[in-house]
Amino acid sequence: MTPALNKPLPEFEALATGGVKYTPAAFAGQTVVLYFYPKDNTPGCTTEAMQFRDKHKDFVKAGAVLFGVSRDNMASHDKFKQSLELPFELIADTEEKMCHMFGVVKNKIMYGKKVKGIERSTFVIDADGVLRHEWRGIKVAGHVDEVLKAVKALKKTA
Repeated sequence: MTPALNKPLPEFEALATGGVKYTPAAFAGQTVVLYFYPKDNTPGCTTEAMQFRDKHKDFVKAGAVLFGVSRDNMASHDKFKQSLELPFELIADTEEKMCHMFGVVKNKIMYGKKVKGIERSTFVIDADGVLRHEWRGIKVAGHVDEVLKAVKALKKTA
């Protein structure tokens, strides 16, 4: 079941770096930002991760927990997290369960070949476990500020 705007997330489980297990119920009472990105250690994804890293304190102040999500495995995530000094956890969705659930797997053309890839997307889930915002097919520039603004607006209404 694909999460729908203004509807509660279905229950699911995902493993993240740091031994963290993500389930919507486990983070009830907190705003959660899930940002899906194509691949660890690629230029756009590195830039996006660094921008989320640089604004992390602002997200925490606004009551949000951040998770990066990609199909990379835990070892790749650990290296990526360490090299960029990311203060948030990365979910290893190696079986693409979350990617398919959120509908972020898209056909892309890469070097003239059709490949399945992750469409850069971000989702904000409020403290009640309801999907409040989604951005799909985003450009990295300015995106993190837009997400932060949405998170801060949620805090005001809470």
